[in-house]
Amino acid sequence: MEMEVSKLDRAEEVGSKDTHLHLFKVESSDRHNYYNFHSMNALEILRETVRILRYNSWAFMITAASLICPVSAIYLTNSLVDQSIVNKLTVRLLLVAKSSGLPLRPHIRQSCQRFSETVVSSAMCFPFFITLSLLSKAAVVYSVDCTYSRKKVNLNKFFVIVGKIWKRLVSTYLLVCMVIVSCLTSFCVLLILVCSTVSVMGFPPDLNFYAAILMELVFSVVFANAIIICNTGIVICVLEDVSGLQALFRSVVLIRGQTQVGLLIFLGSTIGMAFVEGLFEHRVKTMSYGDGSSRIWEGPFLVIMYSFVVLIDSMMSAVFYFSCRSYSMEALEGECQSILETVASSPGSTESQ
Repeated sequence: MEMEVSKLDRAEEVGSKDTHLHLFKVESSDRHNYYNFHSMNALEILRETVRILRYNSWAFMITAASLICPVSAIYLTNSLVDQSIVNKLTVRLLLVAKSSGLPLRPHIRQSCQRFSETVVSSAMCFPFFITLSLLSKAAVVYSVDCTYSRKKVNLNKFFVIVGKIWKRLVSTYLLVCMVIVSCLTSFCVLLILVCSTVSVMGFPPDLNFYAAILMELVFSVVFANAIIICNTGIVICVLEDVSGLQALFRSVVLIRGQTQVGLLIFLGSTIGMAFVEGLFEHRVKTMSYGDGSSRIWEGPFLVIMYSFVVLIDSMMSAVFYFSCRSYSMEALEGECQSILETVASSPGSTESQ
């Protein structure tokens, strides 16, 4: 009896810290600990993410500094991008837009320029996305899982887990890339077909322009839903023994009823990343003071800001997964053990060899 009381005191002592996790509480029982989950809205997920960041700050900061910051620096500076390729692609897109009847207004020119830069930059940075960036996502999910199970982040155990799940993680990420490319390609083809049809029917160019804007708005919603499914699928393939199409199908089922929350999370993350990218473009690439000395501190500072936004986005995706899973469960019964630690302690793990 005294041992049970001491265990309960230790549990209450852990819960009495300044990081009371909102998603669950641990109650004493003769045989089991119970996770009492409930679904959360976007603001609650953000608050929960901040609490988790405070609870395991050193683990997330190491992940951001070693894995996220290098990729963010390469992506923001476009150090691997050949500007001549971007210009050629922009010119071709403008020619296609003009041939389909779109008036070459500043919005159309800027959209073509931005789309070209994003495509070329993503293609050149793809080796870093599939290695460092993907590893950072797995590290964030592992750290969030450890936080909810009240376990310490163990680097050795994390590398054991990554060794076991890396193949399914890469296969899922490649499928995610195919889905994103398919969405963008389908939108471009459909946009050209609609604009060409409107132009052939003899409608004025202004109507063609407004039709393109309307299609962009509709595509933004569809694309946002696809990104939510893909991000949740990455989390699922880390925490559950599924990959590829199974992970995406599981994601579709899991987020059912929580799509609006996912859209708000995506909107907030997109606005944050776009804001930092715009600052970097204006303050570092375009504008400087005198001899350009402002870039010495503004550049690294904005890279750190961008990395922090990426970190928060990955953490919110993981918390969103737990929230969606709790949406269809009243409680999870069992010992307070990390989901991923069951992978590391399985008979096939490298530790048992």
